[in-house]
This record gives sequence, C-alpha cells and structure tokens, in this order.
Amino acid sequence: MEQDDPAIDTTVPHPARMYDFYLGGKDNFQVDRDTGRRMIRLAPEVLDVARTNRAFLQRAVRYLVRDAGIRQIIDIGTGLPTAGNVTETARDLCRETRIICVDNDPIVYIQARALLSGGEGNVVPIQADARDPHAILAHPEVRALIDFTQPVAVLFIAILNFIADNEDPYGIVSAFRDTVAPGSYLAVSHGTSDLHPASTVKRAEELYDVATAPIVLRTHDQIARFFQGWDLIPPGLVQVPLWRPEGPPPPPEVLTKIGIYGGVARRSVQS
Repeated sequence: MEQDDPAIDTTVPHPARMYDFYLGGKDNFQVDRDTGRRMIRLAPEVLDVARTNRAFLQRAVRYLVRDAGIRQIIDIGTGLPTAGNVTETARDLCRETRIICVDNDPIVYIQARALLSGGEGNVVPIQADARDPHAILAHPEVRALIDFTQPVAVLFIAILNFIADNEDPYGIVSAFRDTVAPGSYLAVSHGTSDLHPASTVKRAEELYDVATAPIVLRTHDQIARFFQGWDLIPPGLVQVPLWRPEGPPPPPEVLTKIGIYGGVARRSVQS
C-alpha cells in the first residue's frame, strides 16, 4: 500500500490497519503487519476474533435493516472498507439506507471517500474522532444526511476498546443515546479480559501501546454499562459468535478463546 499524504504516519501501527491485516486485506503497512504478526504469535485466536467480529457486524446490520426497519446508520470507527463492511451489508438489503462512516484515520477517510461514496449521495464518510461525539453529532454532513427525529442505528464495533477510561467512553455512548430518537438502536462489540490469563491480557495491551490507540480490554459487566438507557435485544450481551448465529457456533475449544462480546439494544420511549 502506497500513500504520500503527510497526515499519514506509516511508522506507527494503527488498529484499523491491523484489523484489515487480520481479515486478509491489503490496506496496511509493514509496521501494521509486523505488529499484527507479533499479536498472532501471542494469541493466535486473534484471527478468529477478527473474523467472528466481522460476522457479528454483518448479522447485526442485517437485523437492523431487514428486521428492525432502520434506514439510517452512524458507524463510529468504521475501519477500512474491506469486504462485508457496514455499507455493503446494509445496501444489499436496502439501497436507500443512509450511512455516515466515521473514522479518525486519514487512510480510512481517503479509502472510504474513494470506495463508499455512492452516486445516490446517501453514504458519507467523515474524518472525526469518536472521543468527540458532540463534534460528530454537530458535523454539517451528519446533520444534512441524518434525520434525528427518526430512528437511527449507532454502531460501535470494536472501537470502544480503543478508548481509555479517562477519555469517558461511557459518556461518548450516552451522548448519542441522548440525541437519537426513541426506537433507535445501539450495536456494540468490545474486546474482553474475561477469557484470557492476566499475563496474556497484559502482553496484548503492551503490543497495542505502540499503536496510535492503545487497547483497553473490559469485563462483561463493564461492557454492559454501555447499554444503560437501552433495552438489549435477545440474546443480550454475549460472545459475538453466539449473537443470533446463522449457522453452528464454533466448537467449545475455539469459543472459549474468542474474547469479544457483542450486543444490540433499542432506545425505548422511556429512556
């Protein structure tokens, strides 16, 4: 991958590009591949985590568009537009779905502008940081595309685990909750420290410490807090392969290593 944009630092690994590498994509640099390979040597299941998280994203989006009738999506931390992304999955079901794709990485923004912006004008990538939800919500392109008087789905797929506690991750989610209309939805997936030895968790955190966004693995209870003010859709907050699977789940020996939870919830009239 070649990129001459001075805003892009090719010497520091980036989680979005590492994730692209895990999924077999080509939009990554040597530093992302080197760090990704060290992560795979430490925890080979990271490849299963990436694949099952992408499958969860696709099932969640299909549920939102096909079953819940959502026609507006804000995808926070959208990542590189590899196969099976939010836009592709949603528009396969309804071409009229309006989608805001948010990421702070200039590579993601450039790629998304090139690949996702359709002729209908209803897919709009913006370069913004999840840590500043009010700037996203006030962004003129967001306000032009999204009707906040109607239900909208807000997606935080494997992004909140790159936001430190001192950056108020719960406040970020609540800012969207307090803005969207009743009947809106929240989808979250988040890496967890529940299923691995403390030594493995510590080493994984050390590997991501050199990246543009260090990783923060949280417990089930800590992740469940993101859904305060929302009503979880069955089966609730579970390991991502167990959220409305469309086929058999991984065997137990694989499932016990997939350290990522996911859930989808609806904002009720009362919240």
